[in-house]
This record gives sequence, structure tokens and C-alpha cells, in this order.
Amino acid sequence: MVTQPQPRYSVQWFEQIGQISQQAWDDLAVPLKTPFLEWHWLNNLETSGSAIARKGWLPQHLTVWRDQTLVAAAPLYVKGHSYGEFVFDHQWADVAYRMGIEYYPKLLGMTPFTPAEGYRFLIAPDEDEDMLTGLMVQVIDGFCAQNNLSGCHFLFVDPDWQPVIERHGFKGWLHHSYIWQNEGFSTFDDYLGAFNANQRRNIKRERKSIAKAGLELRTYRGEEIPDFLYGRMHHYYQDTCEKFMWGSKYLTRQFFLDLQSTYADRVIFVAAYPEGDIQQPVGMSFCLTKGEQMYGRYWGSDQEFDSLHFEACYYSPIEWAVAQGIQRFDPGAGGRHKKRRGFRATPNYSLHRFYAPRLQQIFHHYIDEINEDEQQEIDHINQELPFKQKTES
Repeated sequence: MVTQPQPRYSVQWFEQIGQISQQAWDDLAVPLKTPFLEWHWLNNLETSGSAIARKGWLPQHLTVWRDQTLVAAAPLYVKGHSYGEFVFDHQWADVAYRMGIEYYPKLLGMTPFTPAEGYRFLIAPDEDEDMLTGLMVQVIDGFCAQNNLSGCHFLFVDPDWQPVIERHGFKGWLHHSYIWQNEGFSTFDDYLGAFNANQRRNIKRERKSIAKAGLELRTYRGEEIPDFLYGRMHHYYQDTCEKFMWGSKYLTRQFFLDLQSTYADRVIFVAAYPEGDIQQPVGMSFCLTKGEQMYGRYWGSDQEFDSLHFEACYYSPIEWAVAQGIQRFDPGAGGRHKKRRGFRATPNYSLHRFYAPRLQQIFHHYIDEINEDEQQEIDHINQELPFKQKTES
């Protein structure tokens, strides 16, 4: 009888993703649907000074090696606060405080500042995913115990990965995002046709207001993007954060500039120009694309134009998406404007484990009820979307 040798696995933690081979990391990350776990995106966040220890994001990336080959990885961060996560766990932090439990620091698995579904462990396709997941969870548990971390949390998880990590003791917390699905649309008019008559008129009126303002919108991707637009996009990002989202200006100018040389093939800019003048935009939006997926990130404008936000962030990207065969568009955080434009409330989950037994017990006791309430909210939102009824022509 011939005995097959067992694979030799070793684990290693890294405080900078730049210490890990880009090729080795991307061999695991590029095949995934999400663009936000790829090496250049994560490295840009660190080297630009956006996601760093001084700002409460201490990188602690877990890797698993078979001999000298990287076979699994998890981008992880030790957090001293909950800013930039978009899963608002302050109620659990408050419960912990009332129980005399230190909630921070905690260990977090997500792409910083990115409320987009797709987080998971990166595991080579020819490896035993469940076995390696169990190994990584065991190592994470030991790391958290050694460093007195209150819990481990994975946010906006890949739904295909969720049952895998749940088998290893993590419990799901239901949330929702607003997602546009391409329901067989071939043209923008097909998209309009999904709405009731009143909302079709509203959208047409909003688009006409852009022409009346003398604005021309252009959509650029990759090599088409003029160099100066990367810095200009940071200007709009910074301005919007200062106007509407105090305390949420997470990304540095260098992050936007570095996208040009490292990530341009994923970048889409929609720029609004005064008619006949394409030298300097008066507003912009920033999206990313990969495969059949598109993601809205940021936007801004120098002055108020009626409906420019809707055009730059929704209508022009959707028109581009339909033409390119994009099937799914996640426009980013928030929902007040999105649901009126056909973005359905769509479930997503975060997965949690607390190491204080009493806090873990409370979380498990109440989370099913919390999730039921959230599902009712999702159902209610989707019942009120302005789509035409079956009887409407």
C-alpha cells in the first residue's frame, strides 16, 4: 500500500500587503467576481495612507502556504473604531460597554470603506476550501485571544462563501443594499419601460434638465480617461465628504492618483462638461467594473445643477452598463434616491463571532429576531418601488 504524503501547510501574518507577491495574491483574487480584493486595490489603500494603523486600520493579513505556494489568504484589519465599515455595530458596542466588556480593538475582514458584497477568504481552487477555512478560523481565534480582541467580523460577505464560514461558528446578521439588475434590457428605453408611467415621465424630465442646463456627459473607461481626471475626482470626493458626510473623508489624493497606473482598467468616470467645452468638468462620478458587475463609489459637482446627481450616478452609468452587457450595478451606500430609480433592496450579510461568552450569548439570542425585522423592511421597500403593474401597458 502506497501512502500519499500529506500537504505541508504553514501560516504567516503580514502587516503590509506589499510584503506579499502581487502575482501570488492575484492568482487567488482575480478569478473572483469582486474587484475589491485584488492586490492593487488593497495595496493602494495602504501605500496612499488611506487604510493605515494611524487611522485605525491596522493591516493584519493572514496567509496560508503549501510549501512555497500561497494557497489561501484573508485581508484583515485590527480596528480601534467602527468608522468606514458601513455595518453599524454601535448597538453591540453599547451592549458590551454596559456589560463591562472592551469592544475595541476587534478584528475585521472587509475591503476598507467599501460597502460592496464579495468579501471572502481567498482559496486556491484545487485546495480543500472547508479544511483551509477551518484552519484559518483556528488561527484567527488564537490571534484574537493572544491580542485580547473582542471579536472577529466579516462584512459584506460573498453569499457563496457564507455557508462555508457559518459551518465554522460564525453567525449572520442581515442587512440590505440597493442593487440594479439588468432584466434583459438592450437599451435605456427598455430600462425606462420597467417603470410606471409617472416615474417614466420623472426620469425623462430629469434627463432633459441636463440638456437644458447646457451640460454634456461623457463616460470614460481605462485608457480613455484623461490623466487630469484622477486628481479632479479626488477634488469632488473631498468636497462631497465635507458638504454632506462629515468625518467620512477616508481616501487620500494619492489613492486616486495611483489608480491611473495600477487600476485604470477597472475605473469608469462619468464627467459632466459645459456644452462645447471638455477642458474642465463641472461634476463627476466614479465607478468600477469587473466582468458583468459595476460598482458606484463617489461623486461631486462644483455647483448645483438640477438632476445632475441622478444623471451622473444612475442614468449615464446604467446606459453604459446596458450597452456593455453589465448585469448587476451596486451604486454604493444609501438608498433614498436609489429605490426611486429601480434599485431593489437586496439582502447582504455580515458574519460575527464574539469571544466574550456573555456577549456571544446575547448576540445569538437576539439576532434571529433582528434579521426577521430586517427582512420585513426589505419586503416593504420592494413593494413600494415605482415599477409598472402587470395590468399597465
